[in-house]
Amino acid sequence: MRIGLGFDVHPFVSGRPLKLGGVAIPHPAGLAGHSDADVLLHAIADAALGAVADGDIGRHFPPGDPSTRDMDSLDLLRQVGERLARKGARVVNVDAVVIAEAPRIAPYVDEMRMRIAAALEIGADRVSVKGTTSEGLGFTGRAEGIAAQAVCLVALPVSI
Repeated sequence: MRIGLGFDVHPFVSGRPLKLGGVAIPHPAGLAGHSDADVLLHAIADAALGAVADGDIGRHFPPGDPSTRDMDSLDLLRQVGERLARKGARVVNVDAVVIAEAPRIAPYVDEMRMRIAAALEIGADRVSVKGTTSEGLGFTGRAEGIAAQAVCLVALPVSI
């Protein structure tokens, strides 16, 4: 068993839809980024890659690559899961937190968990998503963007 840690942050930008955990959430601004900027899925993908010491999403999905422009981060997460499977590894569970003053994610958490689980081919009971604020402090507290952290436990063959 190995544990990976992921962290991501994106600033708000007008004119883009907001996606978190693969779910479109009504909000006046979306997140800036090369892909769909789903900060939660990016943190989870980095955690999974980290657990098997396989770099990060920037290495596998470079931000300047035209093929990843506006990429759906659920596809990105699926591809990360496939990379792990090729190594004989499988995700055991994911625990993630979204740090934002707004929007409140509680109404969307169950759908996020189901989408993340489907992308990683695990049960939704193995995916935890929580929301918190930074109590008005820092860039998230000023509602300038959203951050996410995730840990991922991965089971793998002894040879890795």
